[in-house]
Amino acid sequence: MSLKCMKVTSILLTMLMAHIVYPSPVFASNNADKEVRFAEKAKSEIAKLGTGPDARVEVKLRDKTKLKGHLSEVGDQSFAVVDDKTGVATTVTYPQVKQVRGNNLSTGAKIAIGVGIVLLVFLVIGLTGAIGE
Repeated sequence: MSLKCMKVTSILLTMLMAHIVYPSPVFASNNADKEVRFAEKAKSEIAKLGTGPDARVEVKLRDKTKLKGHLSEVGDQSFAVVDDKTGVATTVTYPQVKQVRGNNLSTGAKIAIGVGIVLLVFLVIGLTGAIGE
């Protein structure tokens, strides 16, 4: 073996041994932290939806259960989804949630849709008036 090859080999072995002795925290992940963060995110998303028949939601749980209906109550530790077909309320804790989809529109979205409709009506009236002349 040449001297240069031996130096490179010894440097690589030293780096490998240092990595084994002092493991990098980047490779260590804590699933509990991820679950807590997702539970907090789910909690804030559900809080935005509110409660009542207009607060439509689809929820997938970690045990692969799917719930679809409206939110009847929202608390600090859990929320309740009422199935529209059966009327049965299911209480769910936030850590059980895998995915949340809200099906209602925010107030800003409703206003934007209303303004768009009004502008469309004015446009149609304007075009109809221009064609009639």
